[in-house]
Amino acid sequence: MSKTIYILNGPNLNLLGKRQPEIYGHDTLADVETTCAAVGKDVDLSVKLMQSNHEGEIVEMIHDARENAAGIIINPAAYTHTSVAILDALHTFDGPVLEVHISNVHKREAFRHHSYVSQRADGVIAGFGVEGYALAMRRMGTLLG
Repeated sequence: MSKTIYILNGPNLNLLGKRQPEIYGHDTLADVETTCAAVGKDVDLSVKLMQSNHEGEIVEMIHDARENAAGIIINPAAYTHTSVAILDALHTFDGPVLEVHISNVHKREAFRHHSYVSQRADGVIAGFGVEGYALAMRRMGTLLG
């Protein structure tokens, strides 16, 4: 039986493919979900992709993951740099957590160089476009063996 990976996405990622395609590309979250599901089949993992523009909803998703997910892949978007609440929620999760950023946040504005989530993440993938999600799925397969 495959294990479920929660793929959590923060604010404005519902506009992926439409918002600033020069930074984030043309793929949508639906494309990300399709790709991750395909990779998941290769590594015996299933995916549940979710997105919210609201910090508290993301915290609730993490709480739900405690009972229903083997691992979390999270792109907290702008909450990366601001949310102690998301960090605290991630600290309640026992499985692996991988942080993904579509752009290379270290080549962008200085405020994007700090991540609260990285303090809990078992790995960080940044700058590989939406392919970073597929890389995270492969890594999750290795971690969960």
